[in-house]
Amino acid sequence: MLFMNKYIRKYWKLFCLAFLCLTGEALCDLLQPTIMAKIVDVGVANKQMNYVWSMGGLMLFITAMGAIAAAARNIVATQVSQRFGAELRSDLFKKIQTLSFENIDRFDRASLVTRLTNDVTQVQNFVNGLMRVFVKAPLLCIGSLIMAARLDTHLFMIFLFVVPIVGGLIALNMKIGFPFFMKVQKALDRVNGVMREYLSGVRVVRAFNRFDYEIHKFNDANQEYQARSRIAMRAMAIFSPGITLSVNMGIVAVIWLGGIRVDHGQIQVGTTMAFVNYMTQILFALMTISMVFNMFVRAKASTGRIGEVFAQQNSMVWSEAVMPERPASLRGRIDLEQVSFSYAGTSGDPVIKNVTLTCLPGETVGIIGSTGSGKSSLVSLIPRFYDASSGTVKVNGVDVRTMDPSKLRDKIAVVPQKTVLFTGSVLDNIRIGKEDATLEEVEQAARMADAHDFVSSFPEGYSTVLGQQGVNFSGGQKQRVSIARALVRKPEILILDDCTSAVDVTTEANIKAALKKYAKGLTCLIIAQRITSVMDADKIVVLDHGQIVGLGTHDELMRDCAVYQEIFQSQVGKEMQKHV
Repeated sequence: MLFMNKYIRKYWKLFCLAFLCLTGEALCDLLQPTIMAKIVDVGVANKQMNYVWSMGGLMLFITAMGAIAAAARNIVATQVSQRFGAELRSDLFKKIQTLSFENIDRFDRASLVTRLTNDVTQVQNFVNGLMRVFVKAPLLCIGSLIMAARLDTHLFMIFLFVVPIVGGLIALNMKIGFPFFMKVQKALDRVNGVMREYLSGVRVVRAFNRFDYEIHKFNDANQEYQARSRIAMRAMAIFSPGITLSVNMGIVAVIWLGGIRVDHGQIQVGTTMAFVNYMTQILFALMTISMVFNMFVRAKASTGRIGEVFAQQNSMVWSEAVMPERPASLRGRIDLEQVSFSYAGTSGDPVIKNVTLTCLPGETVGIIGSTGSGKSSLVSLIPRFYDASSGTVKVNGVDVRTMDPSKLRDKIAVVPQKTVLFTGSVLDNIRIGKEDATLEEVEQAARMADAHDFVSSFPEGYSTVLGQQGVNFSGGQKQRVSIARALVRKPEILILDDCTSAVDVTTEANIKAALKKYAKGLTCLIIAQRITSVMDADKIVVLDHGQIVGLGTHDELMRDCAVYQEIFQSQVGKEMQKHV
């Protein structure tokens, strides 16, 4: 994968250092059987104890050197693998941050979590193993073959017969294992997805007593994960015993043929013992190589999944690095010219169809329509969460396609339809809108959002810590904190996407009154389900099936727009109409 080149360039020197340590350790391991053979064939056979002591001391020294090399290798491998894993995870997170919504929508959210956690861990473990034992295994295997060939060519023929069999088993292991482990990772995605969905909707589950259903759904995903893992492990399970059997048969053949050659005086006992040790080392090496390929298959599957994210190219491009300053008469102006929009991967009619609309600086524009009429989709084009399929969206007189999205969004504040708060204090959550906001600015924004009184009533005030997603706040309280977060930014354009649905009418009136005072010179777009939220807007846009079917003030729409009249009738009622 191309994204791995960065880490190879960064860590190749430390990898080479670990490789040198591994080479030294492997050489020490390879010398020991030969030294032992000399001790037996020369020292013990000839009863030369001085030779036994000297060679025994040499053997201890080589063992100590191997232990030092192994310790150094472990230190380097652990340091590199941990740094690599942390950096890869950080780079992957940064990559996800840079992607547009269109790019992110191509992945399931649970899948992205799995790629950031389990998949990165699989690759990290492989790198750690590669530097600790995986490189050592081929060195031991090749070294043992060379040392065995130097001792006796006849016994060496057994090695030439056993090693190709084991190599074939390893190759077959890799070929069969890869598809299975890809399915295992996808099954893990589903487990994470079910768990994530349950945790986000736990209140609904408890309200409707859907525990049995959720348990059944999770068990289905868990059983699928278990089944795929069992199939993968079962396929892998036959190879390790096959490799062990092949090598052990080789050891039996060495002992049998070695015994015959010793009996005929062709070789000595120590040589046979050395051959058995080398065959054991080859067994260890081949078992390790088999484990390497098992981990490699998993790491390859995970690397491919990580690479899919890194391969994404941000669908949003722009020609200017800095958003140009515009005349005051244009600041906050929004122009939509023949705009149509469809979500990627969807078929059928566009969500937005040939919309032309101008919002002048300082105007308050209400947007209303039935559910699914395209209200939220329309305003998502202004901060460039998505790009229009056709037509032009302009902010401050400039086509948003030519702007750096981060510079564009500095001018805009959005209060989303679904309130999202983060773990931390109320102060931290409001300061998301403006990182360097003073406490006075935060309090002013909270007052305008009608949040100051209830926040001040807490013992810790603005230092009150919110639980995950603000679980310790009511829906209306979360909405007001979210509005304060947008207001503290003091934007040129404020987008309120049905953000007062959970507050009472009195609180909504207080927020609107504060906004009128605050919003002088500020372009404000109010998306609402309640018609009373937009009745006093400078102009009201009525959407139906992605098209503008009405545009004007409340009185004009009540006279000319049938869709607006239907909404008014359904919400306010015929009786109330007489008193409006």
